[in-house]
Order: sequence, then C-alpha cells, then structure tokens
Amino acid sequence: MPARDGHAVDPAILNEAADWLMRLSEGSVNDTERLEWERWRNSSPAHRQAWARAELLLSKLQGLPPALAMPALDRPSNPERRAAMGKLATLLALAPLAWGSWKLNDWQNWTADYRAAVGERRDLTLTDGTRVTLNTDTAIDVYFDQRQRLLLLRRGEILVQTAPDPSPVARPFRVETHEGRMQALGTRFSVREERGHTRLAVLEGAVSIQLKGIGEKVVEAGQSSGFTAFAIDGLKPVDKSVLAWTQGMLMADNMRLADFISELTRYRNGVLRYDPAIADLRISGAFPVSDTQRTLNMLARTYPIRVTSRLGDYWVMLTPA
Repeated sequence: MPARDGHAVDPAILNEAADWLMRLSEGSVNDTERLEWERWRNSSPAHRQAWARAELLLSKLQGLPPALAMPALDRPSNPERRAAMGKLATLLALAPLAWGSWKLNDWQNWTADYRAAVGERRDLTLTDGTRVTLNTDTAIDVYFDQRQRLLLLRRGEILVQTAPDPSPVARPFRVETHEGRMQALGTRFSVREERGHTRLAVLEGAVSIQLKGIGEKVVEAGQSSGFTAFAIDGLKPVDKSVLAWTQGMLMADNMRLADFISELTRYRNGVLRYDPAIADLRISGAFPVSDTQRTLNMLARTYPIRVTSRLGDYWVMLTPA
C-alpha cells in the first residue's frame, strides 16, 4: 500500500506490527517475548519500516478513535481485539499520509509568537502593558501596528487584561480567532477557541463581537457568549468557574464524567478514555490540573471508578469499580 515515505509495506507485516504494538502495550511481555519482538523488528527493512510507523502511531495516540480503547486490547482472544488490531493495521498502512494534519498543527504551534505547552500556564506582559495569561496547549500571535493592537488566538484559551494604549492614536485592542473578531472596550475577559466555535466571558468592562455579514453584539461585564463564523450565541451569566484554570484548578459542579474527562484531557499528554457505562456519573469538586494523575486518583477514591494505566500512565482507562 503506497505511503508518503516512498515505500509500500506488506499488509501482513503491518498486521504483525499492530499485534506487537498491542502486546507490548499490555505490559505483560516477558524477556523471551521481548527478544522475539526485537528479532522480528530487525529481520528485514520492511519490518523496521512497519515498526517505525508503529512508533509514530504510539507518539500520536491522542488521536486514536475510542474503538481502540484498552478494554479491547486487554482480552487477547476476543473479537473486539481482532477488530481493534485491524484498525491499528489500517492506521499503520496510512501513515504518514493520514497524519498530515498533526504535523501541520504542530508546525503552527511551534511558529506562534507565544505558546503554552500541554499542562503549562504562562503569563505575558505585552509592549503596551496588556497582560495575557495562556492556558494549556495555547498558541497566539501578536500584531501591533499604527492602526490596531491585535492578538490572533490560533488555539487554546487566554485571559486578557487590557491596558490603555500608550500611543497618541488610541489604537483599538482586538482578539481574533478562526471564527471572528472581538474588540475590547477597556476590559478583562477570557477567550477560548474550540473547533468551529469561540467562547467569550467578560469579567470587567465590555467586549464587542464582530462578524462579517452578521453584525455586532456587545457583551457586558458578568456576561458570556460565543460565536461561530455564521452566528452569535445569546447572552448568559459568566460561569463562576470560568477562571479556575488560572489558579491551576478544574471546578466541577454536578458535571458529567464524560464532560469532566473531556476537560481534563486538555491538561495531559497521552490517551484518557472511559467506559460508556460511567459517562453520566456526576462529578463535583475542585481538582488540580497541574497533576492530572493526582486528579484521577482523587476520582478513584471518591467515586465508584477504577483507574487502569498502561505505557507509564500514557494510556489510562476509567471503568466501573
């Protein structure tokens, strides 16, 4: 099967690589089996190429579909494992053709003016005195010229405390996302860029949302809203937990476990999955995002949840206790 690395790999070898990847991820391989794997890997250039793809896939596990969750890998002889292995082999066959978007996203993040890595929080003071805090996995560009002060939020979440413009022109302060533009009216506010949707929460002052062809909506202090490229949401009160991340915390108030895990995943590398049977379990409390493993341990102590880790806590599965 052709790939961008310039070589076709025998599907049978890709199946073997998928099988070895799953066996090694289970953590029960003994020394004899590990030597067998090394002999398999080094037996030919095709085997080495297939395993190189497996290692690349391992480094990108965050993007694997839920059907490849650990329960399917933990039962060596069941049909789910065979189906999962088939999906793994397909992903290996497509590598790196199907993973170009990962490389593009990585490149965009690395070339941003400022960025915060996964699990990192970063404070900045811009040349005009504006203070910006970057949440986990965030990237921004800064464009200040004679007409405006502009932040481009490529991805992630920021808290902005604007400062009066020191220039005589009184340039407007704007934040732009993939969906549209906001203009600060002397204010403190947070912006979160999601897939196709931007969230805005205003803590002080006001912010004007401006969409081409749609119009403008002013969001006052204590209000929140959101928008896509085609519409602006209604106004809601600011959620009291919207800035918990600035204190290194994730606040949950009767939150579904599925939604809680979706939020926690933003602060950790690796794969974090849950059994659908506990998706609707309600979670409440304050949890540290700087130590996600501690948060998972807190969940296991407080709720009927079992936490199973593989690959040095890189792959974690939550199941009913």
